[in-house]
Amino acid sequence: MSRAPEGSVGVKLSTPRRGCSGLAYSVDYVSEEKPFDEKIETPAGAFYVDGASVLYLIGSTMDWKEDDFAAGFTFVNPNAKGACGCGESFTV
Repeated sequence: MSRAPEGSVGVKLSTPRRGCSGLAYSVDYVSEEKPFDEKIETPAGAFYVDGASVLYLIGSTMDWKEDDFAAGFTFVNPNAKGACGCGESFTV
């Protein structure tokens, strides 16, 4: 959150419809709290889960990975029944 744009209240995880398999993970800064989002208070700030995405994400874990070639979030989702070849989207 120390690098967040001005006016950001937290970070939000959602699963918009896109990609070969239908759903993708999206992590973005948010400037306002939505009524149906799940809010999780962390030492680094507020983390939100999109209310429409909660059922797709139950039991999931999210981590940050860095190596010599890339850096980004990784997801382990027990609800995913398949994924596209490049790993950018999933289906439930």
